[in-house]
Amino acid sequence: MPRTIHLALHPYGVGGPGQHGLWKDPSVAKNASIDINYYIKQAQAAEHALFDALFVVDSQFINATYPSHYLNRLEPLTLLSAVATHTRHIGLVGTASSTYNSPFNLARRFASLDHISGGRAGWNVVTSFDTGTSRNYGLDEHLDYTTRYGRALEFVKVARGLWDSYEDDAFPADVERDIFLDPTKLHALDHEGEHFKVAGPLNLSRSPQGQPVIFQAGVSEEGRDLAAQVAEGIYAPGGSLQQAQDYYADIKKRTASYGRDPEHIKIFIHGGPIVAATDEAALRREREIFEEDNDFKGNLALLGRSFGAYDFSAHDLDAPFPDVAHLAEKGGRTGASKLIERAKAENLTLRQVADSVSEFRRSPFVGAPGTVADTIEKWFDAGTFDGINLAFRNNADLELFVDGVVPILQKRGLFRTEYAADTLRGNLGLPVPANRNTREPSLADD
Repeated sequence: MPRTIHLALHPYGVGGPGQHGLWKDPSVAKNASIDINYYIKQAQAAEHALFDALFVVDSQFINATYPSHYLNRLEPLTLLSAVATHTRHIGLVGTASSTYNSPFNLARRFASLDHISGGRAGWNVVTSFDTGTSRNYGLDEHLDYTTRYGRALEFVKVARGLWDSYEDDAFPADVERDIFLDPTKLHALDHEGEHFKVAGPLNLSRSPQGQPVIFQAGVSEEGRDLAAQVAEGIYAPGGSLQQAQDYYADIKKRTASYGRDPEHIKIFIHGGPIVAATDEAALRREREIFEEDNDFKGNLALLGRSFGAYDFSAHDLDAPFPDVAHLAEKGGRTGASKLIERAKAENLTLRQVADSVSEFRRSPFVGAPGTVADTIEKWFDAGTFDGINLAFRNNADLELFVDGVVPILQKRGLFRTEYAADTLRGNLGLPVPANRNTREPSLADD
């Protein structure tokens, strides 16, 4: 079977990181981030275009400097459960922290979404780099990198064990024999590990896709290793074509090194396409968007988020970049460390570092529909992604992509013309996990 592209939609609401002016757009409702009808309409539009999934991000710490969408938004699993009742095919992927949740509770919530949606749930596993989250959970300090990723690996293993609590035929519901449950097909987990002690079993059976699909966004060495061990979908950092190729090859190689089939991990890069009638109009619009969002105060706050929501405004903007290396270890370590190294090597001021983080960078996916389709095909053929996680500023931009680019990709055989399955796994081409507890029929089956 020829490879085809997977597409996911990442709704922005009133504006995520770096989108300081989006909430001012007259086409964007000021309450979009808390309006369930906004998400339902986004999901239905993406489903009409045969997208694989709707992806919802999350965090559990804010201050007044955070992006507009982060200040006032719905909890992902509640949101996606509502969307599930208004859609039939599109996958529903929610972000949830393995650092600030318990395995039993979260496994039950995702299993519930999986049942509500008929097998379309996905879990984006994050370890939380917002260090202030710890104080919302009664902890004085955020866990360090090694602990967070060790906990995440064990957390996913526990969740998967709980999702296998019931064998698929555990409920004969036989009135004549007075047997609702075959007790031999219910299994406690009895897990005792470094981070968790969970007895189980979970009080919910497996869904049509067996288990929710595990997603992860691994950038650091620890993150990439976690993804290679447990992820079935990855949200990749993107970057240049070469950087995307290198990341793609690295993850596939690591996946194989853990004895897994590299085809069973789908890598999605971020894409913010800008489509217009002509290439010139699209390039002009891209620059306009940058100017709409280019706010130094917001950029400085965004820089601080990589260092645990640190307030850089207390420093002299034109003095050398301050020594904040100690804040990187428990925050966004990979990106923050690169910023520190560059600042030292080039003797940059705080102002220069803040400007560099948000400087104008052209997206590869900008132009007329044919141009954008050509670039997507080029990147796909070059081995940079299995799918694209698409983000659009407003519904009109989404429609331009759906009406202009998708038909071209379909005509070239690069994107589906109908859904292959009713489950997220089925549409991603992922196998249904075997239940670890399945065994020979019991006496109750006689």
